[in-house]
Amino acid sequence: MKFIGFFLLWRILGNPFLALLVIVVVVYLLDRRYVGVFPSITKPFKRMSKISKLRSEIALNYNDVSSKYELARLLMERKKYKEALAILEMIQEPYEQSAEYWSDLGTVLLKLGSIDRGEAYILKGLDINPRVKYGEPYLRLAGVYQNQDREKAQHYVRQFQTIHSSSSEACYLLGMMYKALDRKEDAKSAFQESIDIYRTLPKYKKRQERKWAVRSLLRKMT
Repeated sequence: MKFIGFFLLWRILGNPFLALLVIVVVVYLLDRRYVGVFPSITKPFKRMSKISKLRSEIALNYNDVSSKYELARLLMERKKYKEALAILEMIQEPYEQSAEYWSDLGTVLLKLGSIDRGEAYILKGLDINPRVKYGEPYLRLAGVYQNQDREKAQHYVRQFQTIHSSSSEACYLLGMMYKALDRKEDAKSAFQESIDIYRTLPKYKKRQERKWAVRSLLRKMT
């Protein structure tokens, strides 16, 4: 069917490369509308615009800690960890009881190679709320230790298992962690669980979780 569609477009447009481009664009738009596996083309530009806006807001109101925190998170997405760290350390006091704050601060430190401090701060966040970010910080720590201390890495995976919510995303992340630990059968089981959970979700949740189920299916196949 795909080849027939490609052939028809080729005949209509008179150019095979143009026909292929149209198919790629259509597949991308359908994915963005219904699945979400492919990355957003516009997201980086929107993020840059938001960063610029936040910088302007902070320049006008230097004590706006919420804008600073949002800016730090966006900088983390752009992998500008040193700049994000400087901002996060600046706003520590107002977020002393925030599990997400300590998780973010610890994550930045891990990315910058400060493993001990990063681990300590992430564990502090998890102590405040073990379910912060659906337990994903446990997998982040497991990833850090997967090649250095497998026993410790598996400990964090088990911690994640005890608290993670029944979601396709959580099972996908668990499967990726098992894959990194070379526990292939456990990884396949986690990916299958992600798919099974997706099938039981109500319609309003399926749009949110679909990309994780699709990714799990692809990982399970490979």
